[in-house]
Amino acid sequence: MPLPLPVKLRYGVDDPYAVTLYIGPSSGPPVTWSFARELLTEGLRGPVGVGDVLVLPRCSHHPHSIRIVLSNRHGAALIQLAASEVAAFIRQTLSLVPAGAETDFLDIDGTLTALMEA
Repeated sequence: MPLPLPVKLRYGVDDPYAVTLYIGPSSGPPVTWSFARELLTEGLRGPVGVGDVLVLPRCSHHPHSIRIVLSNRHGAALIQLAASEVAAFIRQTLSLVPAGAETDFLDIDGTLTALMEA
């Protein structure tokens, strides 16, 4: 049975390859899923994904939506978002970090230093 929940997509240049989906219950902390920005981008044009995240473009029943299927060993969830809002979100992320320029935003030296100090 469908259950409407607040959903928000976030992107940060500190993790330029990923987007994070926040699924918020009315009370308590949200459930978060991070996955490749490229997966969401390609999912606007055609079905994509293997494993725990699948992105499916519009279908005949919901021609203006995009569906994200999240699954793990405990179950699965189907998230439906407006395709126009997802496309606008992707355009915003690309204005911050163009496709192919992600490595320019990574702090590889800082990450290596933090790992070696741990």
